[in-house]
Amino acid sequence: MPNITRAATVSGVVAVLLVAAGCGGGSSFDDKAGSDSKQKGGKASLEMLIASSGDAETKFVTDTANAWAKETGNTVKVVVAQDLAQQLSQGFAGGNPPDVFYVDASRVADLAKAGSLEPYADQVADNDDFYESLRQTFTYDGQQICVPKDFSTLALQIRGDSWKAAGLTDADVPTTWDDLAAVAKKLTTGKQTGLVIGDTRDRIGAFMVQNGGWVLNEDSTEVTADTPENAEALAYVKEQLAAGTFKYPGEVDAGWGGEAFGTGKAAMTIEGNWIRGAMKNDYPDVEYSVHELPEGSAGKGTLLFTQCYGIAAASEFKEQSVSLVEALTSEEAQLAAADAFGVIPSRQSAKEGYVAKFPDDAPFVAGADYGQGPVNAAGMDSVLADFDAGLQQLKQQAPEKILGTLQSNAEAALQQ
Repeated sequence: MPNITRAATVSGVVAVLLVAAGCGGGSSFDDKAGSDSKQKGGKASLEMLIASSGDAETKFVTDTANAWAKETGNTVKVVVAQDLAQQLSQGFAGGNPPDVFYVDASRVADLAKAGSLEPYADQVADNDDFYESLRQTFTYDGQQICVPKDFSTLALQIRGDSWKAAGLTDADVPTTWDDLAAVAKKLTTGKQTGLVIGDTRDRIGAFMVQNGGWVLNEDSTEVTADTPENAEALAYVKEQLAAGTFKYPGEVDAGWGGEAFGTGKAAMTIEGNWIRGAMKNDYPDVEYSVHELPEGSAGKGTLLFTQCYGIAAASEFKEQSVSLVEALTSEEAQLAAADAFGVIPSRQSAKEGYVAKFPDDAPFVAGADYGQGPVNAAGMDSVLADFDAGLQQLKQQAPEKILGTLQSNAEAALQQ
C-alpha cells in the first residue's frame, strides 16, 4: 500500500479563505482624525488586519509584529477580523484602511484595479526567492503587487484500508488520468465511491490545467475558456461521474471531499493540505497517503491557494509597512509559522527545511512548481459563480455548453 501519513494541524490557507468569506462583523479600526492619530514619538504606528485560523496563527502574527516593532521602534496593532472582506471594504470606503492586511489571491485584481493596493513587491528583499507561480498569481497589469504569505496546493489522498482491500499496491498509485480512472473503478463498491471530488472550479479546474487549459491566458488579458483542452478535461470528469466511479460530495451526503474520505464514503479525494487538520481532529484512526495529482496530456497540474500581505495605497507609512512584511515573510519566520499552524512557506529557500520537518507534505510542496493560481482579473465573481453552477450540472450538460457560457461571460467582464 502507499506510504501512510497522519493528518497534522489545520492549514491557515483555507481557514483564512473561510473566515474571509464569513458573515458578521463591522469595522474593528479606530477612527483616524488625521496623521497625528498614527504618530507616536515620530515613529510609525501601524494597524494590521488579519483573518486567523486560530490562536496559533494569531499568536505568530502578533509575536512577529511585536518583535519587529521592538527592533525598529515602531508600534503595530494586530486586529483579527470577524469578516475580512467587509472590514476591508469599510476601511477603504471610509478612507481609513489598515496599513497591512491579508488579501486572497482572488481579490487582488479587483483591489488593484480600484487603486486600493500599494504595488510594493519590488521593494521586498529577495523577492525572486518566492515561487514564480505565486509571484505570477499576485501580478496585475504586468506588475507584481504584493508578496505571498504562504500557500497550499491540491493533491490526491488515498485511504490505506480501501487500497489494501482492493488488492492494490504501491505500483498502482495513479500517475495518469487512465490510471486514476482504473483505480477509481476498482475502489468503487456498493458503499464506497472511488473518488469524491468537490463540484467547483477549485477542484475540477485542476483537470483543465493538467490538459493544458485554463480560464485566462498567462497574463490574464485574454479568455481561453472555450478550448478543446478544457472541453476534453471536463469530458473526462463527466465520463467518470456518469460511470459512478467519481462523485460530488452531495451525492454521498457529505459536505466536502474530506468528510466523504474520513467517513469511508470515498476511497480517494482531492484536497489541499488543510485536510490534515480535519483528519487529525475528526478521523484520527484513518490511515491515508498523499500523492501528487495524476498527469494529463500536458503533464502535471494542480491549483494554488494563497494570500498575500497587502499594503494600503492610502497608508501614511508604506516604508515601515514593507519592512513589517519583510519580517513576516523571512525564511525564519515562515518556518516558524509552518511549525505553529501548518502553512507551507512561500519562499523557495524554506522548502528544504519545511520538507525535512514535514515529509508527508512533499506532494503539496511539489505543486508550487507547476500550480495554477485563481482567475486573476477584476469583475469575475459572478462569472465564476455561474461557471461553478455549470460544473455542478456537468452530468447533465455538455462541456462545450458550459465553457461557451464561461467564455462569453468572462469576455464581457474583461471588457469592462
